[in-house]
Amino acid sequence: MPNEPLPLFDLNPAQDVAALAREFAGTGRLQVRDLLTPRSVDVLADVIQRQTPYGLAYREPGSAPKSVRADAVRAMPRAEHGRLWQSIGSGVGQGDYGFIYGQYPMLDAYLGKWAPGHPLELVLEYINTPEFLGFVRAITGMPSLIKADAQATLFAPNNFLAMHDDRGTGEEGRQVAYVLSLAREWRPDWGGYLLFYDDDDDVIAGMKPRFNCLNLFRVPQRHNVSYVPPFAPVGRYAITGWFRDR
Repeated sequence: MPNEPLPLFDLNPAQDVAALAREFAGTGRLQVRDLLTPRSVDVLADVIQRQTPYGLAYREPGSAPKSVRADAVRAMPRAEHGRLWQSIGSGVGQGDYGFIYGQYPMLDAYLGKWAPGHPLELVLEYINTPEFLGFVRAITGMPSLIKADAQATLFAPNNFLAMHDDRGTGEEGRQVAYVLSLAREWRPDWGGYLLFYDDDDDVIAGMKPRFNCLNLFRVPQRHNVSYVPPFAPVGRYAITGWFRDR
């Protein structure tokens, strides 16, 4: 683990941790705007948008989630892309849980040595440093958090993540979900919002994918990422994952 902040992930020293902690205590969710210094976030955004080989994460009806690496996605026939979208969309339309979006699983890549020396390896390390874990513990009031996983995500046109609450078999250690948004100048009509729901399925909160903004929320909470329509001219880039206590 690095001992000093990396230029790639240099925390903005102006953050008011006490104020952020009060907000999180009230709702169990918040946005930390201007998370990183301007120079740092520009470097990170370039890595996410231009240097990351995105594969595909998806779940078809009745199946386990799948993750396909970038080379396999490039070799996938166009007809298979269409079949996947139709299958997943049909399942969600009938009430099943499903999703489809671009993905680079940073932890899998790190452990599997997919690309030794890739900048996202350093980002994963920094997220797990005592400095950043301490920052998140202080905001959430959860001293038990000991580690975090991560994935780079790209919600391109026709991508979405259906409603769920982040609970699942074998995932009991998930305590706080996070989304570090790296989408520039995003417009509401382009979808891609992180939305939260009450038990009557009313939207009770929504978070725009703002550039250099860290969304944190306590698990479980019912949420989704709204559908990105075909006319969206750019993709919704982010780093996402969970802070865990085991």
